[in-house]
Amino acid sequence: MTDIVVILNPTAGNLETIRDCQERVESIVGGRPIRITSHAGEAEALARRAAEEGFGRVVAAGGDGTVNHVANGIAGSNAALGILPMGTVNVFAMELGLPSNNLKLCWEIIQTGNVRLVDLPSANGKYFVQLGGIGLDAQAVKETTLAFKRSLGPLSYLISAAHIAARQPPKLSIESEDAPVREGSFVLVGNGRLYGGPFPFFKQAIVDDGLLDVVVFKRLGFLEIIKYLHDVVFSSDIRVPEVEYFQTRQLRVSSEQDVPVELDGEVAGNCPVDFQMHAKALSVLSPSALP
Repeated sequence: MTDIVVILNPTAGNLETIRDCQERVESIVGGRPIRITSHAGEAEALARRAAEEGFGRVVAAGGDGTVNHVANGIAGSNAALGILPMGTVNVFAMELGLPSNNLKLCWEIIQTGNVRLVDLPSANGKYFVQLGGIGLDAQAVKETTLAFKRSLGPLSYLISAAHIAARQPPKLSIESEDAPVREGSFVLVGNGRLYGGPFPFFKQAIVDDGLLDVVVFKRLGFLEIIKYLHDVVFSSDIRVPEVEYFQTRQLRVSSEQDVPVELDGEVAGNCPVDFQMHAKALSVLSPSALP
């Protein structure tokens, strides 16, 4: 009897066929049970069932979206989340210090069983592990097709964002007792430091500090984005006047317009959205030497 089960989303990543993806995972996990998703969102139900059946380690084999679904499925249970990163970007795996280009080593980490408790934020009751976005990036996710992602990878989001940034930005209302600003046009909410890949956007973020890290664009346009990207990627702090950064435990973002929300790279409805932090609510299998 094994206490490890793998939830495989074969549509994640850039693998050419479902069979190739399945065979790759089978060659790594050595006979451990694999449950394969057949439609969008099924990973959450499969993970919840696995936790109810008593599996102590539930492994998400896929991208950030698959990790999100499995985390939602095991939330509140005694199961720990393992990750075999096979997606386009694998940001949460990077955050945990997992070697995204070495699935065999990731599997060894899962088998070792080193558990770390990390925070688990939620948005309108749905959990996410790494990032929530309202505005520009959510619209980019909404307008980026799966085929586009597979052909261009992370670049596909940047191309979509460039088209969207030329439009009139939405007006977002920010409600939080810790917010230094009440309005913005683009909001990012982070659990960890990384956004969009190996880029430390949320400079003060720690995945187990019990705080949401919030970045608010006051105005949105090419010039502001360029300033922001340069400042965040190449300096130790955010100094762009068009951008505010703060930490909080609760946040509400609303708009009179129809503005989409994304969680871990997948569209999750529209404003208004209420964010809450659940401190150290998720067990993850991570390297012994924590980042």
